Amino acid sequence: MAKIVLVLYDDPVEGYPKTYARDDLPKIERYADGQTLPTPKAIDFQPGTLLGSVSGELGLRKYVEGLGHELVVTSSKDGAGSELDRHLHDAEVVISQPFWPAYLTAERIAQAPKLKLALTAGIGSDHVDLDAAIERGITVAEVTFCNSISVAEHVVMMILGLVRNYIPSYQWVMKGGWNIADCVSRSYDVEGMHVGTVAAGRIGLAVLKRLKPFDMHLHYTDRHRLPESVERELGLTWHASREDMYGACDVVTLNCPLHPETEHMINDETLKLFKRGAYLVNTARGKLADRDAIVRALESGQLAGYAGDVWFPQPAPKDHPWRAMPHHGMTPHISGTSLSAQTRYAAGTREILECYFEGRPIRNEYLIVDGGTLAGTGAHSYSAGKKA
Repeated sequence: MAKIVLVLYDDPVEGYPKTYARDDLPKIERYADGQTLPTPKAIDFQPGTLLGSVSGELGLRKYVEGLGHELVVTSSKDGAGSELDRHLHDAEVVISQPFWPAYLTAERIAQAPKLKLALTAGIGSDHVDLDAAIERGITVAEVTFCNSISVAEHVVMMILGLVRNYIPSYQWVMKGGWNIADCVSRSYDVEGMHVGTVAAGRIGLAVLKRLKPFDMHLHYTDRHRLPESVERELGLTWHASREDMYGACDVVTLNCPLHPETEHMINDETLKLFKRGAYLVNTARGKLADRDAIVRALESGQLAGYAGDVWFPQPAPKDHPWRAMPHHGMTPHISGTSLSAQTRYAAGTREILECYFEGRPIRNEYLIVDGGTLAGTGAHSYSAGKKA
């Protein structure tokens, strides 16, 4: 019998939903690159329901217990005596989401001698110490592409929200005001602006495609240059380095993985390369940016706005300075956990578990670490080596 520890975020404060705003979801069979959606043999949940919180259990309990395994579901993952730590000693599988990550540090991995699979229900496995996983031969997998479009839509929303000064305008309505001058004193059009993405993988490219109809000038930098046909179709300008692109853009969006080369890549020195009054959106990982440098840039006016839904640590403490800094549009880490996305990543988690327990190969695009080395998507997106 295997023990599976499933770390999910808490239920809504008013309790698990009894009804939902919509009755169904649009039917999607393939992603933009042709990859099929998750293909588990079965699912035990209703698509479009809240699966990512504790009571949702990713729809896994019937399947896991039907195989004779133990499923532990908890939101307790941090601090001394957490439920996660209490079960690590005999856990064979640990599953968590990027929005409520179970940080599998080298120390925690050392406390989990039976751990064989670290599974991310979503995309982004930087909460797992990949070097420790490689050394131990632990398989690390994630549900690639399941919520990439969800995040891309969130990025576009945040760009428009910052540039058009949406949140302060909404707040005037909530306060009973009609303060048009206050609302528009920081409101601009995105038309004609230059926008650039750091990384043009699934999310970054989807952002560029969605911004093209806004008649913006599109830029990107990536260590894997896009095909010439794609650059021509979208009218993209490629930059050989991040630093070269920053100064050309009115808006910069970060869509790259967190690894040693990208940690704190946005800092006091690199922010000097930005146009004064540029906007920065980060839905990738909080540690891509130096926390206090962002605050200073907003206070000085070097940045006109910062929005994102990724923080470090997660959940962010109540006194985290990003909660109170000026001209921000921060949300909790929600961009990739819409009810639509949850349906896909819950099904993908089920597919990976079916492969694992049946001894079948896990899809290559789902693999981050396998057989003691970076593999699949991990070999494309990450680099080995200890973080600074």
